[in-house]
Amino acid sequence: MKIRPLHDRVIVKRIEQQRQTASGIVIPDTAAEKPEQGEVIAVGPGKTLDDGSVRPLQVKVGDHVLFGKYAGQTVKIDGEEFLVMREDDVLGILEDKQGELKKAA
Repeated sequence: MKIRPLHDRVIVKRIEQQRQTASGIVIPDTAAEKPEQGEVIAVGPGKTLDDGSVRPLQVKVGDHVLFGKYAGQTVKIDGEEFLVMREDDVLGILEDKQGELKKAA
């Protein structure tokens, strides 16, 4: 199934982080905090301003982003969990050490 967000909304898939401590202890799903990083899966056309013009979003599909712990609304589509949030809920775009935007591997 394909989803197309409206206005300034963004669809994000959480990036699962390692669930094991440095000493090798595996952290169960119930005790682990959900990651606050994700990959942008889809973006809306932009935010409609008061004058009727549309400001395009600064994030794009494939960007790795940071967001707040309680940001967005969780939805399940075809058994996968996604977050739907406004662009304002995105705290930043992750870049590598050379200043390049981080892409999905």
